[in-house]
Amino acid sequence: MAIANLLTIDVEDYFHVSAFEAVSPPETWDGREFRVDRNTEKLLAILAEYDVRATFFVLGWVARRFPELVKKIARQGHEIASHGYSHRRVTTQSRAEFRDDIRQSKALLEDLAARNVLGYRAPSYSIGPNSLWAYDELMEAGYLYDSSVFPMKHDFYGIPDWPRFPFWVIRGGQGQWAPDDGRAKTPAGEAACRMLEIPITTLNLCGRNLPIAGGGYFRLFPYGVTRWGLRRINRQEGRPFVFYLHPWELDPEQPRMVGASRKSRLRHYLNLEKTEGRFRSLLRDFAFAPVSESLVGTGAALSFGTSLTPVPAANRA
Repeated sequence: MAIANLLTIDVEDYFHVSAFEAVSPPETWDGREFRVDRNTEKLLAILAEYDVRATFFVLGWVARRFPELVKKIARQGHEIASHGYSHRRVTTQSRAEFRDDIRQSKALLEDLAARNVLGYRAPSYSIGPNSLWAYDELMEAGYLYDSSVFPMKHDFYGIPDWPRFPFWVIRGGQGQWAPDDGRAKTPAGEAACRMLEIPITTLNLCGRNLPIAGGGYFRLFPYGVTRWGLRRINRQEGRPFVFYLHPWELDPEQPRMVGASRKSRLRHYLNLEKTEGRFRSLLRDFAFAPVSESLVGTGAALSFGTSLTPVPAANRA
């Protein structure tokens, strides 16, 4: 039986990306051309064609403006998760601002999808060594899993020495969060605080973690390289991978952002015209499932004994 890998979609528009934050501040967003609705509809059509369901980490800002889009994603059997509300990196928010952001998004998405929102992904994978307090806020807000850690070095994100595959992150006796290695001590009389972390998958070569599973890396590397790396993870390590994509990556005709740096423009616009073809090849070559469904059941590649609940069959379109 093929390993069920985790397919995740970060639902945001082209002008939301962190690389453009200096030239696309939030006060300009409502005046820009919206393309997230048509691009997400295109993704939904492709997924339906291949009979694949995914986890959609939806930005609250998008959900507020396109509520029917969120409802359609849910009707078609995909998992709705949160990408926060305002697409601000965790490291640029105060703790109070972050608390409001994740709760506002969760409440809005649950109202639209008519089901519990279990997962969260930070914009630009921005839960890092200096913002681990975010786990406290996520737990208190009612999230059951997070997918914000990229175990590699990057100028925007990364915790390179954290595990490459799903793991429990636990708050120890000093109030510090860290991967659970079985040695963390919880003070007597206190309940253990832990959250399931679903990191973005990296390929370990010669002791170094390399990006292989989506986004700009999917557009940068020839598809044959991506397929080789992902098959290596499935076959040699026997583990599922977490793949991510943005709707704007299927849109080579999107407006160009004036004033952005050359580096940011290169990262964002590289090979947009090739994404759809590569994505279709990916769906043919690998098996996928939403995050929540892969974390329960006996036939899935992951089993953590969690209380995560899959999408009820009665709610699938």
